[in-house]
Amino acid sequence: MSASDPGVATSPHSYAQPPRPVIGLTTYLQQAQTGVWDVRASFLPAIYFEGIGMAGGISVLLPPQPVDDAIADRVLDGLDGLVITGGRDVDPAVYGAERHPTTDEPGADSRTRDAFEFALLRAALRRGMPVLGICRGAQVLNVALGGTLHQHLPDVVGHTRHQQGNAVFTTSSITTVPGSRVAALVGPDTEAQCYHHQAIDRLGDGLVVSASDADGVIEAVELDPARHPDRWVVAVQWHPEERLDDLRLFAGLAGAAGGYAIRRHAVPHGADRAGAGRPEVNRTETQKVS
Repeated sequence: MSASDPGVATSPHSYAQPPRPVIGLTTYLQQAQTGVWDVRASFLPAIYFEGIGMAGGISVLLPPQPVDDAIADRVLDGLDGLVITGGRDVDPAVYGAERHPTTDEPGADSRTRDAFEFALLRAALRRGMPVLGICRGAQVLNVALGGTLHQHLPDVVGHTRHQQGNAVFTTSSITTVPGSRVAALVGPDTEAQCYHHQAIDRLGDGLVVSASDADGVIEAVELDPARHPDRWVVAVQWHPEERLDDLRLFAGLAGAAGGYAIRRHAVPHGADRAGAGRPEVNRTETQKVS
């Protein structure tokens, strides 16, 4: 009898080939125009989930909303990976700083998004879920692990090349750190599409720099692969979704998420939520952000 015969029992979680990973992407929450309506909305540029799809994943959009850690865990139960997307500045009060005049004024919606993404990150890191941070997402990851941000790069590097305004991306030449996950994906250097006036200052616990600009600005970080070889947590300050002819970062996430999907279906339901068999480091690190 073949596996397709009715008399052959098969496990719903047995895969002849790696499953197509389901990846959650956080969304914006702000006023938006749709048709004749000007409404408060949750949205995400389609180019994000187009990139995930082209890399082999399935996207699920995650609108910002108030959640506690238990609900954040349940949100992730059906996912194999997480993308923290770009957007407005993180509220500097979260990392103990006064607001710079150029930093976005935090409002109710932006605070909701901050708290939502921190909760999702805590849950993802506890269970060892692959994570990709993009632009703001890199900053959220760093702050979640106790790091801080430069609130206005021109004050630090003396130029505006990283964000020249008028909604135009600039191209930066990025150099990667040998042996890093980012270097393994994009090589020793890459051309990156940048649009950011903030960047990582003090590194969060457990993170290492994996790429920098020529001016010294940190352009990518990751959870130290030497300490956590089974944890795929990568964050870039640039916008890989703006170059869909170069899917290497999205493909790296999709590959890691596919492997995670196989592993999580191989253990009893809920065991991954407790982080069974994985390092404990991020249980305490991520508790720094409430």
